[in-house]
Amino acid sequence: MGAAGVALTGGLVALIVSARNVLVLIGLALFLAVGLEPAVASLVRRGVPRWAAIAAVCGGLLAVVGGVVAAAVPPLIAQVGAFRAHAPTYLKVLTDHNSLVGRLNDRFHLQQSLEQALTSRSGGIVGGVFGAGVVVVNAVASTGVVVVLTVYLLGSLPELRTGFHRLIPRSRRSRVIRLGDEIAARVSGYVLGNLATSLVAAILTYIWLLIFKVPYPLLLSVLVGLLDLIPTVGSTIAGVVVCLAAWTVSLPVALGTVGYFVVYRLFEDYLLSPRIFSRAVQVSPLATIVAVLLGGTLLGIIGALVAIPIAAAVQLIVREVALPRLDEC
Repeated sequence: MGAAGVALTGGLVALIVSARNVLVLIGLALFLAVGLEPAVASLVRRGVPRWAAIAAVCGGLLAVVGGVVAAAVPPLIAQVGAFRAHAPTYLKVLTDHNSLVGRLNDRFHLQQSLEQALTSRSGGIVGGVFGAGVVVVNAVASTGVVVVLTVYLLGSLPELRTGFHRLIPRSRRSRVIRLGDEIAARVSGYVLGNLATSLVAAILTYIWLLIFKVPYPLLLSVLVGLLDLIPTVGSTIAGVVVCLAAWTVSLPVALGTVGYFVVYRLFEDYLLSPRIFSRAVQVSPLATIVAVLLGGTLLGIIGALVAIPIAAAVQLIVREVALPRLDEC
């Protein structure tokens, strides 16, 4: 019996490892479905059938995303083409031993590191047209799977919630329902709040870059908005990239951009985020940093995105379940 149990456990672990990519997509779809559930439930309470509410929420979200993509793709293509056209100039500056960037390159071998990252398959950046095409196809396929799963999970959330509650003993069912609803509310608040803060970051950065005529403003602001979805570290990484781009204009513009990102970081942490997130997600700063680092290490960008609501759920369960039991001992 012991050997059979060990073999069964090993088989389950191997199965989970082999299917980890699919499980990550399912988890991300469930995360998004829980985040969109309040909007669907609000329409249902107003008398709209659930299928129509799901269609309205998903259709509105897809319309907004599609409109943004349609408006942003032509300028992005133009700016990427301009970047490629000016790439030899940037390379010349990088190899100029009399410039500050050239001296940094000589000291830290930046050019060699960049070339190795671009040519090494182990670095995570595939080379060649075929490799890039495979990456694009996989990204599109994964996005489609997540969208379809999110729609189906939105339609099945009431049944899934009821079925899960039936598995809980009746004596503990009301407490589990209360904790589950609070966790879902925190996840929903985090998803919607994170999207709002990222949108604000992209818009303000775009305005700043336009004022000081920094090249590729739309491309950089979209990058800022995407990276700002990653809590704690995303906006910092985006700020470094934008400051390097501002350096191509002048050193004062680069220093001003550094000051802008410092001020915006303070604005987001102490004014914007508290107003948007309110009391939906209550996680200490230390727990936030640790959760983001662990989530990013285990599951990459997706892990970093879902780390904070998971930490909030764990903190809630510890406070409401574990600590009262310890106090009774």
